Amino acid sequence: MDEVSPGAGRKPREHGGGLRRFLRRVTSSNAELEAAELQKTAGGEGATPITDCLERRRHRVAGTLRTVTLRPRGGAPALEAELYDGSDVISLVWLGRRRIAGIDPGRMLRAEGLVSVQDGRKVIFNPRYELRGGP
Repeated sequence: MDEVSPGAGRKPREHGGGLRRFLRRVTSSNAELEAAELQKTAGGEGATPITDCLERRRHRVAGTLRTVTLRPRGGAPALEAELYDGSDVISLVWLGRRRIAGIDPGRMLRAEGLVSVQDGRKVIFNPRYELRGGP
């Protein structure tokens, strides 16, 4: 006769999600936690994760501006901002602009436009944008 241990055939008891979240917070770096929070926020904005954006397609992206620089392109001024959403980075470039009020590092925004790839980096030229929350 085969013996069956008590509890055999039962599913293991699942611990609450709270403990799992707590342990993840304790063991994760600040950068990982920030990335996860940004991804959650961007998803709530109806945005496509930057890592999923395809070349030659219109996409809406959302995240935080990491850097804002003035880089001339073809002899004309161009304001370039690096947007991070927790999954990847995309460059937003406004041609012919030296400064745009509210476009500052640390600012959250949602942008929309045609994604292209230049030098292996995703770029949206002259995106439509909407500023979200303060820096």
